[in-house]
Amino acid sequence: MTLQWTAVAVFLYIEIGILIILCLPFISCQRWQKIFNLNIWNTVFRFWNKGFLAIIIILIVLFLDAVREVRKYSAAEPSKEAKMNPNVFDHLHMKLFRAQRNLYISGFSLFLWLVMRRVIMLINQLAVATGTHKDLHVQAEAANQAAIKYREDIELLKQALLDDTGDARGALGNELLRKEVKKLREELRVSAEALTKSSSEVQVMKKQTESLTKEYDRLLQEHQKLQNQMENEGKKGM
Repeated sequence: MTLQWTAVAVFLYIEIGILIILCLPFISCQRWQKIFNLNIWNTVFRFWNKGFLAIIIILIVLFLDAVREVRKYSAAEPSKEAKMNPNVFDHLHMKLFRAQRNLYISGFSLFLWLVMRRVIMLINQLAVATGTHKDLHVQAEAANQAAIKYREDIELLKQALLDDTGDARGALGNELLRKEVKKLREELRVSAEALTKSSSEVQVMKKQTESLTKEYDRLLQEHQKLQNQMENEGKKGM
């Protein structure tokens, strides 16, 4: 194996290792987000897009070169001298095998490079959605507790109004109590609207989280299908 294909094979092994680590179930998406937000990545992210495109171009060029080599040796018909000399015939098949090997290595490297970028984006989006969901849940709980408190205060004020003696002082107290009841009702209405809004936002974030999970599962299924297809083609070529 030449130096360039050795480098591509090592790059493929690194991609597989990183994807396996990213798929570990006991590492949460919030922890991955904290790792991605470390200061050490700030310098890397400046050149991330350029490096990403450069690696894609290199892998595409190597993939097309491997396709050309496979077509070259697949279409080559052995000459009479090659048929008479088994070593020449075996050498031709050896070159075809190497070309197919290089095709698989470059193809999987290119595919996993795109998958790895997509998986990292999905992890970040899932971490943001989970954090927003937790914040909305806390806000909804606080609004619910406030609504319960205001309802209890209103009940106490109503009871005080019913127990009033009806004198002038009581009339003044009733007026103040009515204003307080009106104020508490308004605050209760605002809290109820906030609770409804928080609940709707929670539902939206749940749907986004489910869609991200489905997208991640779909990528894994496509990767498995492509891997099976490449293995079947490799068996046919051999």
